[in-house]
Amino acid sequence: MKIYLPKIVLFCFILTLASCNNKNEEEKAEGAEETLPIVKVERVENQDVVQEGLYTATVDPELINNISSSTPNRIKEIYVDEGYRVAKGQKIATLDDINTTTYEIQVETAKANVANIQMDYDRAVELLKIGGGTQQAVDQMQLQLTNAQNTLAAAERTLRNVKENTVLVSPIDGIVTARNYDPGDMTGALPIVTVAQVNPVKIIINVPESELSKVKKGMGAQVTFDTYGDEQFDGIITMVSPTVDVNSRTFGVEIGLPNKDGRVLPGMFGRVKLQLGVANHVVVPDRAVVKQPGSGNQYVYVYKNGRVSYNKVELGQRIGASYELLSGVEPGDSVVVVGQAKLADGVAVELSK
Repeated sequence: MKIYLPKIVLFCFILTLASCNNKNEEEKAEGAEETLPIVKVERVENQDVVQEGLYTATVDPELINNISSSTPNRIKEIYVDEGYRVAKGQKIATLDDINTTTYEIQVETAKANVANIQMDYDRAVELLKIGGGTQQAVDQMQLQLTNAQNTLAAAERTLRNVKENTVLVSPIDGIVTARNYDPGDMTGALPIVTVAQVNPVKIIINVPESELSKVKKGMGAQVTFDTYGDEQFDGIITMVSPTVDVNSRTFGVEIGLPNKDGRVLPGMFGRVKLQLGVANHVVVPDRAVVKQPGSGNQYVYVYKNGRVSYNKVELGQRIGASYELLSGVEPGDSVVVVGQAKLADGVAVELSK
């Protein structure tokens, strides 16, 4: 019997060890059942959501006038500089008037010639009336008079043009956006001064092709500028481009914006909001939306029959503490709003009490 004692002891030890392992497995299983993730859910439904289009914008002047001389000339004075506000008819620059006297003499000569030919014509008409002249003579004098009058008109136009190109004035109210010369310079290819009309201004945005049917001329638009924080400026859509850019799949929209105080300047960066109607979509609390790190995708856990599914969603408008969903969740679904940290697709969960 002494020979078999160690084997009996070893057999008992193995039975004891197996029993302990089974007990540990049972305890682990029981522990797993007791530690299901606890979540809180909310039932979601469709709601009417105001659709807002948000766009970046640039500011352009309503009109731009490049003021210069039609013929090369030397600049005597420039009375404005960049940033100056000018009124319609205000003097901008004066150029040399060296040729003005010559053209004035030409006008006076042409006037005298018309007067002389007019007297000869009148005499020819009187002679014809008393039988001392011919119709041919009257016709010839009429032709000479017409030619002289045309010559006078051309000389007067030339003189006006020279004077207009000697004293340059602004044709519009606006702001000087460029000055390209100094007194003493000869005029060249560039305008002497550029004046931009800034009341109103034009706000230019590019709208996606998918929204073409929702944007109409005459619609209101709300504009904000980084310079003025949350202050809102109200404009009206004045033009919708009839064509779509084939590369960007967008179309241009112009918005007229009153600017009496001149606070909005060309080149400013702005943001435009358009009201594009109402849509009926599912709305979920923002706490339900889970962002996938590194991808930019958003997900929502949907609870059903004790388990959750990981649904990718497309966000629409933010509405206070909620989001409009364009896809991914159906009306009547229950979505997880608390406890997402320990969840994965298909995991069994326990609802909080």
